[in-house]
Amino acid sequence: MVKTDSSDWRALSPPGYDPWRDAGDFRFREDLANYACDFFAECLTHHKGAHAGRPFELEPWQRGVIGHLWGWRGPDGRRRYRECFMFVARKNGKTHMAAGLALLLLFCDGERGAEVYSAAAEKEQAALVFDAAKTFTLEQPALAKHAKVYRRSIALEATGGCYKALSSEAKSKHGFNASGLIIDELHAIRDRELVDVLTTATGSRPQPLTVYLTTAGFDRYSICYEKYDYARAVRDGDLRDAAFLPAVWETDPDDDWTDPNLWRLANPNLGVSVNQEYLERECTKAIDTPGYENTFRRLHLNQWTEQDARWLSMEVWDRGDVELPDLEGRECFAGLDLSSTVDLTALVLVFPDADGFWVLPFVWIPSESAHRREKHDRAPYVDWIRSGDLEATDGRAVNYGVIRKRLNELGERFNIRKIAVDRWNASQLIGELEGDGFSMMPFGQGYKSMNAPSKQLEALLLDDRLWHGGHPVLRWCARNVCRAEDPAGNIKPDKKASTERIDPIVALVMALGAAAEGQEPTYDGPGVWT
Repeated sequence: MVKTDSSDWRALSPPGYDPWRDAGDFRFREDLANYACDFFAECLTHHKGAHAGRPFELEPWQRGVIGHLWGWRGPDGRRRYRECFMFVARKNGKTHMAAGLALLLLFCDGERGAEVYSAAAEKEQAALVFDAAKTFTLEQPALAKHAKVYRRSIALEATGGCYKALSSEAKSKHGFNASGLIIDELHAIRDRELVDVLTTATGSRPQPLTVYLTTAGFDRYSICYEKYDYARAVRDGDLRDAAFLPAVWETDPDDDWTDPNLWRLANPNLGVSVNQEYLERECTKAIDTPGYENTFRRLHLNQWTEQDARWLSMEVWDRGDVELPDLEGRECFAGLDLSSTVDLTALVLVFPDADGFWVLPFVWIPSESAHRREKHDRAPYVDWIRSGDLEATDGRAVNYGVIRKRLNELGERFNIRKIAVDRWNASQLIGELEGDGFSMMPFGQGYKSMNAPSKQLEALLLDDRLWHGGHPVLRWCARNVCRAEDPAGNIKPDKKASTERIDPIVALVMALGAAAEGQEPTYDGPGVWT
């Protein structure tokens, strides 16, 4: 088998990371590193694709990860690393590599009663790593003769060890005593409880290892982004953690994502399991189909994006972070998106300008749900309340009386020409506001009403003609919002597909719709006021 010397091992360290920098009393054992890599080539055989039937010879970058995980030892002989964050783009062979690592932990760790588990957000995803390990075992007599292979477990009678695939229900994972964990597609795990329950189950083991496998995601309030941020800090030396191996392959979000010369940065297996022509086709698709751009950048370039199915680009949105002028007495139009019990309620005022619109949002949340929903929505509601960017109303539901009072106060400050509001569950408030002297405009939530102002919002943002002052709640909702499109090409904000709250964006679209109805055309961008 191929042996690697000390100088090669330094070169094979994950990108930007120096394992020797904070090694302390740990020493690198080339013999053990080579032993772990040899296990793959001598005991495992590819069973899919062009390499089916061949020994599992690790690629250089894979040797780097496996060798460093297994080769670094403390004075007592125990392994150095307790966690590894393996961040690599799709189709780079991380599933089969993880399956081999799981078997290495099961068969070669010297751990009596070893318990190795693979887990993911979905049962089927967790089974992918296990099924690969199961096939590896059955096809290798040297492994199969020591193991009993079942549908969802591999057991070693001689040592009492086992490897199992787990479903995602965290409540059923208490009581385990894990020595090895493979947590696959970490970006898809929305509730950190599963990760916390499993990792705390390793506490009594002398040298447990948890490996997180993932591509980039879009939820920056997730456990995945938390681990990603931590891994980069360790890699860059901003944080010292000798027991954490950051194996991060990614392209810089500021780089030209269409440049093929950069793709290898996120795809170390380019030319092996990742086909250059395939990436070129996917890139062309992303260029021709804007809604696919984020998917391509996230899955194939390992770039964190702001949304799953992109509607509003955050790079474009942030260009509107311009300080608002004095708007007192100015003419404006309003959109009012009234909430259910737990949602946000949003009022957005848009002030026409010669070149575009100034945006002034107001957002409310029931005080009793602010703390409770902060974890669920992964949004800093309490901080926003303290900063004045979000207003809390007493009780479990937003009090419409508070909204009415605030609108009358705003009516004293600004010339509110028209208020667009969805008639659903709002007939009483509409009547009260009309009695207060406001001009109310019923506004539906279907394509017929939402299409034109939604396209107008796109055009205004692209032309840098919408200025919102960087309001944090509005930005969070802009980051969350997805776009629905019907076969005729009509669009609207999609509440069902959006990951979190989008109410202020809906109110902004409604306000632009009210403005289109209530004034002469002042902006001739595409799809606007014909």
